[in-house]
Amino acid sequence: MGGLLISLGIIFGDIGTSPLYVFKAIFNQGTIDKDLVIGSISCVFWTLTLQTTIKYVLITLNADNKGEGGILSLYSLVRRKAKWLIIPAIIGASTLLADGMITPAITISTAIEGLAIHNPSFPTVPVVVLIISMLFLIQRFGTSIVGRVFGPLMLVWFSTIGILGLSYIHYAPEVIKALNPYYALETIINYPDALFILGAIFLCTTGAEALYSDMGHCGKSNIRVSWIFVKLTLILNYFGQGAWLIMHEGSVLGERNPFYSIMPDWFLMYGITIATIAAVIASQAMISGSYTLISEAVRLNIWPKVTIRYPSDQKGQLYVPSINLILFLGCMLVIAIFQKSSNMEAAYGLAINLTFLSTTILVIFFMARKRVNKIWIILFAVVYFTIEIGFLMGNGVKIAHGGWLTLILAFSIFTVMFAWYNARKIKNRYVRFDDIKKYFPIISKLSEDKSVPTFASQLVYLTSANNIEEIETKIIYSLINKKPKRADVYWLVHVDVMDTPHARDYTVKQLIPGKLIRIDFKLGFREEQKISLLFRKVVEDMVNKGEVDITSQYDTLKEHKITGDFNFVVLEKVFSRTSDLSWGDRIIMEIYKILKHFSLSEEKGFGLDSSFVTLERVPLNIPNTENIKLRRLK
Repeated sequence: MGGLLISLGIIFGDIGTSPLYVFKAIFNQGTIDKDLVIGSISCVFWTLTLQTTIKYVLITLNADNKGEGGILSLYSLVRRKAKWLIIPAIIGASTLLADGMITPAITISTAIEGLAIHNPSFPTVPVVVLIISMLFLIQRFGTSIVGRVFGPLMLVWFSTIGILGLSYIHYAPEVIKALNPYYALETIINYPDALFILGAIFLCTTGAEALYSDMGHCGKSNIRVSWIFVKLTLILNYFGQGAWLIMHEGSVLGERNPFYSIMPDWFLMYGITIATIAAVIASQAMISGSYTLISEAVRLNIWPKVTIRYPSDQKGQLYVPSINLILFLGCMLVIAIFQKSSNMEAAYGLAINLTFLSTTILVIFFMARKRVNKIWIILFAVVYFTIEIGFLMGNGVKIAHGGWLTLILAFSIFTVMFAWYNARKIKNRYVRFDDIKKYFPIISKLSEDKSVPTFASQLVYLTSANNIEEIETKIIYSLINKKPKRADVYWLVHVDVMDTPHARDYTVKQLIPGKLIRIDFKLGFREEQKISLLFRKVVEDMVNKGEVDITSQYDTLKEHKITGDFNFVVLEKVFSRTSDLSWGDRIIMEIYKILKHFSLSEEKGFGLDSSFVTLERVPLNIPNTENIKLRRLK
């Protein structure tokens, strides 16, 4: 039962608040038409069935990565199938973050606007700004305490909307006909503004991606069981609103909201309060999901390294200050431009529609990886590309009415991710590796060479060489050529980000026994990369097992068996000039340079103590002198 309550509180906030604005978005223009009401309800019912129930709850939840979900978790499962899959992964991640800016603005605005029903002059915008500001302000303190009551509060919400809808259906029982998909197809095919209607209908399933993204918090079985209750209450509420609309056939909806209109007058204030709480919970879920998404993106090298804090010991509780600020500014921008929720509806849906399409592409490759029968894969692709491209066309007609802002926000995030990811690829093209074995004699003698000043007792380099028999030429240059560095023991540390979310494994290889040691960390993409602490733990274990001696070799210190000092050398690879690059690569590297100013330094990104770090800048591309012509006079 506890797992089901957690699911209600974490997973279903976004999709659970959709009844606040779906029918308001459909009928905010023109008169209420009975046939359109029944057709729209049918579209909502079958969208929830096909998109949410079948695609996400029954199919996509099977694509779990050691119990974790989300578009980047899915990408990590299939990224070895094709290199270009990074594109749909980045599109899906960037549009999800854009959605995280719009969700708090529209859900909280719609809830608060209920206060203007009896008092049209009530200033809703300042109240919305205040609530959203408080919501983002408390993130730094952690939301674990608040999170414990999310489940019971959402249980109240879903029970309330279900009962309210059920109590109104008997006024127009013909709404039950909407269960027949014929009415949905007829509306899509014959209605003049079918694309506009599709764009509004899509709002009913915008929270479906959260079912998958937050799977790690609740588990697929809890999500599947609780979805039965959630879907029932949603359908009852939509049908109840439909009954109210049929009763008002021929009139103009105007500023009225069918969601609040089915509430008895005596219950209205209670209903607005419950709706506001549900909207805040939905917004909190999107904000927390954005933090998790960014933490994964940082580990997978598709977002600049940023500060990630852990305000509590609760699983999944993290706080990313920079993303908190970006989301807050995005919300304020949406509110400043659109003011009212009815204006925001045009901007909403387009971003998450692109996320749906990206997920569909990745799920197809996951099904292929699992060797699902090709007939089922083709059927899945045809059905969901047809549905989602249809919705995309519907959302596309809203671009001029506000969807442009969604595209700008999503494109800005996409540019950051794409540039950061590809800049790393460009830099790696210039990294050269050499056979490490041929340097063993030099390193052994350098360690014993008293004519060279001791640089550190234990000297540690971070290496990107995947092959244990290779080493970057830049490390050899730093160690031997630039300024010879004598140490008692040399360490090479390599970090391999695994496709699984949670892993803390390592291997140790004594390349030169007692002199040159390589440690390979295999960390899950959701693990915090505290390399300094992890390295210290490995060394402690090796010392306890007698595998290495880290006692200082200075005579005085050695006599008292004092441990020698450790020094990490971090090589920052930079371009000496970018004229050798193509114009596209030059643009990416220029964007990368800007992003570097806002990202954490290499040592902080790897969790290293800056007091034990030496940072060296090394050129990636040394200018070629072949084409330089000089004339010596005398």
